[in-house]
Amino acid sequence: MAAPDSREDAKNRVREAADIVEVIGECVQLKRAGSRFTGLCPFHAEKTPSFSVNPQGQFFHCFGCGESGDVFSFVMKYHHMGFPEALETLARRYNIDLPRRRLSDRDKVRIRERETLYHVNETAAAIYQRCLGSGDAARAAREYLRQRQVPDEIVERYRLGYAPAPENGGWDFITRRLQAKKIPVTDVERAGLAVRRERGGHYDRFRDRILFPILDMTGRVVAFGGRILGDGKPKYMNSPESAVFDKSRILFGLFQHRQAIRRSRRALVVEGNFDLLLLAVHGIDNVVAPLGTSLTRSHVRLLRGYCDEVVLLFDGDAAGLKAAMRSVPLFLAEQVEGRVAILPQGHDPDSLVREQGPEGIAALVEGASPLAEFVFDSLVQTHGLSLSGKNRIIGELQELVRQSDDPAQRSLMASHFGEKLGVAPERFLARSAAGRPAPAGHGPADAGQAPAMEPVPRRERQVLDFLILYPEYFRDLQEAGVEEVVSGAMTCQVIDALKRGATAGPCTPEQLLSLLPGEEERRYVAGLLMREPEVDYEDDEARNMQIQSMCKELITWIRLFRHRKNGGDLLRRINEAQKKGDTALLMELLRRRQEEERKRTGFSDNLLNKM
Repeated sequence: MAAPDSREDAKNRVREAADIVEVIGECVQLKRAGSRFTGLCPFHAEKTPSFSVNPQGQFFHCFGCGESGDVFSFVMKYHHMGFPEALETLARRYNIDLPRRRLSDRDKVRIRERETLYHVNETAAAIYQRCLGSGDAARAAREYLRQRQVPDEIVERYRLGYAPAPENGGWDFITRRLQAKKIPVTDVERAGLAVRRERGGHYDRFRDRILFPILDMTGRVVAFGGRILGDGKPKYMNSPESAVFDKSRILFGLFQHRQAIRRSRRALVVEGNFDLLLLAVHGIDNVVAPLGTSLTRSHVRLLRGYCDEVVLLFDGDAAGLKAAMRSVPLFLAEQVEGRVAILPQGHDPDSLVREQGPEGIAALVEGASPLAEFVFDSLVQTHGLSLSGKNRIIGELQELVRQSDDPAQRSLMASHFGEKLGVAPERFLARSAAGRPAPAGHGPADAGQAPAMEPVPRRERQVLDFLILYPEYFRDLQEAGVEEVVSGAMTCQVIDALKRGATAGPCTPEQLLSLLPGEEERRYVAGLLMREPEVDYEDDEARNMQIQSMCKELITWIRLFRHRKNGGDLLRRINEAQKKGDTALLMELLRRRQEEERKRTGFSDNLLNKM
């Protein structure tokens, strides 16, 4: 059995092995800024980077929304994982074995369920791939791919598979094969691959469909998208949502295309999986597709970590207009540049790229209209600018404005559309202002503006900054009596956090950030830790000598301050004893004052001898 602290040791090994810049850099475009890295925060909307990563301290902090923490915190929040899963993910990535640990029953159930679903989906993907690759049952599927000019390397790259029709594979093709691999049918059902019959038994969800495995951002199969071969309905079908699959947070193709999107700083959004696949065939691989749903704010936020601009490739029909209108508030809220490229009549991305080549897609994308302008122009084209037409346009734009949760954003849209139509902005706000409380948290207006710190004496500020930068010296200052000489609320909270975090050794920067109760304190601490050092030391020895000298200076000040404070208290009590005529107390206090004076003088003499 592993030692009780072995898992804690393993966690520390993972933290030491994990390169926080590398891990975060796969999700956020980071740029070096001195000794740290900056980028746009993936957790709130912003145009100016306020997200900072400190590789020396191995922590991140956003000065806009206040999010901060270590590499585990980032993986948990970005990938929506609990701590055990984040630890397992990073340990697997850096090839570190984790000993067994005691888990709560709830953690055990959640981890077991997720790992089971990953296993079921991965096993099914392999079965579907083999089915597509050989046998008479998949002959029509292979012919379909050949007609669509999908080469074998694309089939392999995207791990395409095939679920045979019932007349070839039966109604329980995948269910029987997974059961043969000792996977219970209940797990197959929870993965969304089997459907329970009302009269008992199960049948396969996917039948006679080419299957696209859907990967999360760790590269694991979480679901499937199926395109039917014949004329049945629906044309596309996705797995139902599960403990590992949330279609509002996953985009098909993003895992495979993330590097291409990052290089181009632009993502193209298409409507279907085959649209994406066939653009990739022609070398256009900065493409993603939503999974049977409209774009969500989570989708836009996810893309913002990889690119500056998103172009929607839509049909120019009513459905395309509605999709664009729904997207406007999402792009504005996340401060991502959104544009719309309308496909020529009768074309989809596949037919256009085959007819005009990648150059035709590139020209279409370059000529894309800004999202809000496209919506407005489309409404004008639909309704006209007559009096009744304007009324209809205003009515539809009111609905669009109402979708936004941000008052500043609603005002901006109202002013923009009001100017275009020559009407007062209030016309658009009349129906959207009522009943909408101001959103909690930080919006773009106040992003990056840390609240002012309470005024504290210069020496106390020096103590505070020293404790934050060099928490390993906290015990030395504590023994000198630092808690008796500070009074600022922030200083006291930092000291309290250091005391709680020092139970197993000096408190680390990420521990300190996690232990502080308020955003103001966390912003101040992060700002100090992110600051460039004022002195570039020749070596570690010179740096350590300078830090020790600073520590001694602060300890000297703390002791002198305490002596002065104690002397002032004694003098006040001496005066009170004199007024009351309490001779015994007066003599005792005078004796103590003489002793304090002797200590103070001796301490000062010792200090002078060392200077």
